[in-house]
Amino acid sequence: MDKYPIILGQISVVTATYSLLGVYAMAVLYFVVNGMRKTTNMSDYALGSVQFSPAFVGLSLAASMTSAATFIINPGLIGTYGISGFISYGLALPVAAIFSLVLLTKGFRKFGNKVSALTMAQWMGNRYKNEKFALFFAFLSLLLITFIVLICVGITQVLSKALGLDPAYALAGVIVFVFGYMMFGGANSMVYTNTIQAVSMVIVAIILISSGYEYFEKGVNDFFNKLTAIDPNLTKPLNPESPLFRDYFEIIFCQIVVGIAVVCQPHILTKSLLLKKSTDVNRYLLVGATVQFLFFLVVIAGLYARIEFPDMKIGDTPIAPDGLISTYVVTKFPVYLSIIIIFGLISAGMSTLEGLIQSLSSTITSDIIMKVSPEAFRKKLEDGKAGIMVNKIVIILLAIVSFLFSYQQLINPNMSVAIFAQNGVYAYFSCAFIPVLFGMFLPRANTNAVIIAALSALIIHFGMYYGGITAYMQTTVKNPAIASTAAILGSSIIGILLYFVLPKKQYHDM
Repeated sequence: MDKYPIILGQISVVTATYSLLGVYAMAVLYFVVNGMRKTTNMSDYALGSVQFSPAFVGLSLAASMTSAATFIINPGLIGTYGISGFISYGLALPVAAIFSLVLLTKGFRKFGNKVSALTMAQWMGNRYKNEKFALFFAFLSLLLITFIVLICVGITQVLSKALGLDPAYALAGVIVFVFGYMMFGGANSMVYTNTIQAVSMVIVAIILISSGYEYFEKGVNDFFNKLTAIDPNLTKPLNPESPLFRDYFEIIFCQIVVGIAVVCQPHILTKSLLLKKSTDVNRYLLVGATVQFLFFLVVIAGLYARIEFPDMKIGDTPIAPDGLISTYVVTKFPVYLSIIIIFGLISAGMSTLEGLIQSLSSTITSDIIMKVSPEAFRKKLEDGKAGIMVNKIVIILLAIVSFLFSYQQLINPNMSVAIFAQNGVYAYFSCAFIPVLFGMFLPRANTNAVIIAALSALIIHFGMYYGGITAYMQTTVKNPAIASTAAILGSSIIGILLYFVLPKKQYHDM
């Protein structure tokens, strides 16, 4: 008899989830069809042909920057390792990232509009008058597939539990649907779908952040006592037993460096190019930064989940860090709230996934295929319809690759898919940091200084991570933030030295 309420509850959640997904799919397809009608070439696909409200674009920015990592994956790591993780992912990284966003956006947008750049690679090539450097960054953008994998895994974790599906089937459904509709509307539909997703994420963020109120009824000390009773390391500012939050260098210094550089990703910085007027930038940043900080605070829900599952098990089944929040949602809340939260968690992933598919496919089409193809083929691609068709084929190939990597991370992750994703994404923006910074603030920088700095970052990051350099890299689970920090600082030193040593040249009036 004890099983019936659980079965009935599961049926209710499954039915309601399918219904919600149906409504969501129809809403998305409506915007995609409208966007498709206004998308006639790659410029429309990448930047849009519609004048968007700065508030809409700001919400889209917040949704893109805070993805499934913030709502699903990182809370699981914080639930596993405690307060040290919250300091790292909930405070140090967000403050640095928002500061960097405000600082870099205006300069990037000013130059991006001036040279009509559709992608980050084009921005690099046009800024430094070097097509080979643009091609290098286009190929480097392929590292962002690791981020797509993280999001696919996060969404799959939620849907497979909510729908009672085998994760492989849930993963296939996610990839077919999202990659399918992103073949058509592009930026014209994405801003509107991102806005729906961001609004739902705001609601869910408030629900998740406040869901632990019962643990604070007797005060903050009682909340900490509950965590301490599970594991004393959960309430310490440092967790020496974790592979990610062992000392202040890891949880504060590295996260500040990474947070400053994390903005140098194409689906983040290029979002400002959707604004048609410079007067819209301040409102865009205010909305984006405010909502974004709220989203970052969601990671505290990982601590609530750990109190609910002190031994990281549900029954006799262990809960992996990546599955902790989805398990918490489907067991903790009544059906009507579970459905709202499930939608918000899915939205958190979909919003960034859309931005990554759009920016990465645009880069592969415009900056790789259009540049390395034979001249006769390139002339055909200059036709708007031909370019859009090639972009659709690129998205199909991205879908296949993403499925294969995501499935591997579902069945055999190295602790968490976050490690896999961070290693790729952190390497990308470590290389982008100095070119973006010099491009906006040092107009006379020698191109060779920037190229050498970017290449140095790539070598330092992967050399340190895979070479096992320093004690931090001697463990089974390595922290990519440390390799990224070394790469950013190392390339910055090299770039600055070369800036003063190599002859200056005036490229553009900034």
